[in-house]
Amino acid sequence: MIDHMGFSVSDYERAKAFYIKALTPLGYSLIMEVTAEQTGHDAAAGFGTDGKPAFWIGGEGAMNKPVHVAIAAKDRATVDAFYKAAMAAGGRDNGAPGIRPHYHPNYYGAFVRDPDGHNIEAVCHAPE
Repeated sequence: MIDHMGFSVSDYERAKAFYIKALTPLGYSLIMEVTAEQTGHDAAAGFGTDGKPAFWIGGEGAMNKPVHVAIAAKDRATVDAFYKAAMAAGGRDNGAPGIRPHYHPNYYGAFVRDPDGHNIEAVCHAPE
C-alpha cells in the first residue's frame, strides 16, 4: 500500500551517515540523493532496495514530534544485526531485540532512536 515515506531531520549529513550504517543489515542502501538545487528547497536522501528508494530523509529541519517507522527484516538475526549497527552508528536504545508477545507470539523487534529521536524499528514476524 505504501510506495515510500519520508520525514525531516535536523542535521542532514549526520542523519544520512546514521541511516547508511543502520539500514545496511536490513538490505537497504542509499539509492538516490537529490540536492537543494534540484528540489528547490532542501537536500533529500532515499534509501531502499533493488534501485527503488522507499525511505526518505530530508534536510528541512527537526520535527515537533518523532515518527515511528518499522522496517521488515527477513529473520531474527537480521533484527539483531540492525540493532547492533544502529547502536554503533550513534542510535539510542528504545527496546533491545526480543519477542513482543503483546503484538503477537512471533513478533520479534528491536527499537532504536535515531539522532533526532525518531523511533526506528526492525521487525520479523516469522517464527524462529
